[in-house]
Amino acid sequence: MAGSAPRPAPDDPVQEVALWDPLLRGFHWTLALFVSLGWCLGQFGPAKMTLHFWCGYVVIGLLLFRLVWGFIGPAPARFSHFLRGPGAVAGYMRGIFLREPSHWPGHNPLGALSVIAMLAVLAAQVSSGLISDPDDYINIGPLAGYVSPALRAKAVGWHEVGANLVLILVLLHVAMILFYRFWKREDLVRPMLTGRKQVRDRGTD
Repeated sequence: MAGSAPRPAPDDPVQEVALWDPLLRGFHWTLALFVSLGWCLGQFGPAKMTLHFWCGYVVIGLLLFRLVWGFIGPAPARFSHFLRGPGAVAGYMRGIFLREPSHWPGHNPLGALSVIAMLAVLAAQVSSGLISDPDDYINIGPLAGYVSPALRAKAVGWHEVGANLVLILVLLHVAMILFYRFWKREDLVRPMLTGRKQVRDRGTD
């Protein structure tokens, strides 16, 4: 994990570069779709959670892909490219309320933390779902039989808490996108659609 990176300065030249590869972009939007669908089915869906389970299986596959891609994918997708130490996060935070685009070359140090938090919470969420046994004789996790009855029962509560954490992280993610769009005048959605982003030369690695 890189410890620090130079913060792009306002007078550094800006250029549009190819940043997010097609597989990473596809991962992002597919994950957003199935997490949203799975959450809605879990909260409002039919009593029999078959579709909810299948959403979870898709999320598991996507998380495994992201783990692998974080090591062998293109540079901007790799964890080593965007994970920073506390100093870099604090340095970025000092300028976060400046009313100017950051033009960061990839995930900024704060955004990197949100990526890891989301991946970790989703991993915990699907894990708890796999071993949950809500005692309704219908929606039993496929791996519930491999753990103790006490752990199966606790997993139900963990899964409910995880659903709330997922909702909180998604709302924070959307809030930050709106903050960047309307306060910092930086569009973070278009680069995840086109793969191209305006970045400053300084700060790349």
